[in-house]
Amino acid sequence: MSELPKAPVARLMKSVGATRVSGGAIDLMNEAMESYGVALAAKANDYARHAGRKTIKADDVKLALK
Repeated sequence: MSELPKAPVARLMKSVGATRVSGGAIDLMNEAMESYGVALAAKANDYARHAGRKTIKADDVKLALK
């Protein structure tokens, strides 16, 4: 189960034009977003560690996004 709250995910989906969003769609989007976020954070952490830091900086995230 995802740790992200459902309401912000539903708002995000509605912000692109959805009038209504089912609970199942929210749950699936939530899982996908969490999976992507975890992978991105791990990559950013690798960049920070490579630079000899324990702190992930915005530049690490930018690199991880590429």
